[in-house]
Amino acid sequence: MHIVELPSFFTPYGGEFCLEQAKALQSLGHEVRIISNVQLSLRISGWRYFCYPLSTYWHEADGTSVYQHFMHGLPKVIRPNVRRWVAGVQTMFAAYVRQYGKPDVIHAHCGKWAGYAAMLLSDAYHVPYVITEHLPKEIFIQEFERRSSREWAIPMIQRAYQQAGAVITVSDELPDELSGYFPNSYRHVFIPNVVDVDFYACRARRPVEGRSFCFCCLAIFDERKGYDVLFEAFDQLMRIRSDVRLVIAGRGTDSAACKKMLAGYSCAQQVSCLGELDKEGVRSCLYESDALVLATRGESQGLVLLEALSTGIPVISTEAIPMSVRPSEGAVFVPVNDAETLMKAMLAMMEKDSVKPQELSEMVARMASPATIGRKLESVLAAVVGNGK
Repeated sequence: MHIVELPSFFTPYGGEFCLEQAKALQSLGHEVRIISNVQLSLRISGWRYFCYPLSTYWHEADGTSVYQHFMHGLPKVIRPNVRRWVAGVQTMFAAYVRQYGKPDVIHAHCGKWAGYAAMLLSDAYHVPYVITEHLPKEIFIQEFERRSSREWAIPMIQRAYQQAGAVITVSDELPDELSGYFPNSYRHVFIPNVVDVDFYACRARRPVEGRSFCFCCLAIFDERKGYDVLFEAFDQLMRIRSDVRLVIAGRGTDSAACKKMLAGYSCAQQVSCLGELDKEGVRSCLYESDALVLATRGESQGLVLLEALSTGIPVISTEAIPMSVRPSEGAVFVPVNDAETLMKAMLAMMEKDSVKPQELSEMVARMASPATIGRKLESVLAAVVGNGK
C-alpha cells in the first residue's frame, strides 16, 4: 500500500508515535511518507517561533521521508489557526500528489486536526482515510472549556470520525471516555502505540547497595501530569528514606513555574530538573534510573510506562492509565491525586528485590513491538482500502 501519515503535531512538539507507526508499516514493505505541517507556538517557545524556517522541504527521520512545513500560530485565536493549518495541509498534499501520485490511504493522527484535514482531502481526492486517536479526554476538556470552541469544533471532529474508514484508539476505553463530546457511533478498533523495543532495549542497572535509589518521571510540566502530587509524595518519602533521588524530564520541567512549585518542598535538593530531552536523552534517563513514577491525572495510553518497562525497570503510575493498556507485570497503579498512597508504593518499590528486567522487556515486545503493531495497522488499513472507505 501507498500510505500517507498525517500527524496533527510533530517534532518539536512530540508526534513520535506517528513516526514509529510509519516505520513499522515500512518494515512490512509498504510505501510510507509523512506530511507534517507544524504550527509554531510563541507561548511554548519564542526562539523556535522566530528561528525555525518558514519553508517547505523534505528530510529523513529514521529512514522515513518527511514532507515538512513550519508556520506561525497566532496567539489565542484557535479557529483561524485551525483554518490556516488545514489550508497548509491541503497545499502540501496537492504538491505531494503531483510528485508521488495519490496514496491508497491517508492515516491521520488525532481528530483535531489531522482527522478533519484528512476528511477534506478524502472528499477532494477520493482517497479513504483512517484516524488514530491518541489524545485523552483531558485534552478535549481543556479545548472545549469555552462554549464558543465547543460549538464549532465538536461538529467538525465528530464528522471526521463518522466519515473515516476506521477510528483506531490507543486504548479500548477511549471511545466511551470521549462519548460526552463525540457519541461513539463511528467504526473504531483498539490498537496501542508502538514501542521501539530495539531502541529501548533491556539493560541491567548497577546494584542499589551503596547508592541512592533513583526514580524518574518523564512528562511535560502541566496540571494533567500531577507534578504537585508527585512532589508531595516524594517529600513524604524523604522523611522516611534519605537514600533516594528524583529526576524529572519533559518540556517545562526546567521552567521557572516548575522550580517555584518544587521550592515549596523540603525535598527540592534531591530533585534534578532536566527539561525537554530528545529520544536519546529519554533513553539515557531511563537507563540511569531504577524505576519510573508518573502521578498523571489523565492518559490515553501512557506510552512512557511501556518504554520504561522495555528497558527493564518497573513503573508506578495512577489509575488514570486505561485498563486495556496496563502491563500485566512490573507495574503498580495507585489512585489519582493520592500522594500518601503514591509515597507508599514508591517506598515498597525501593524495598522490593524481585524485578526480572528481561522478562519485563519481553512482555512489552509481545504487547507493542513494531512488528506486532505494524501487522495490526496493516490489517485495518488494508480493509479500509479494500472497502474503498
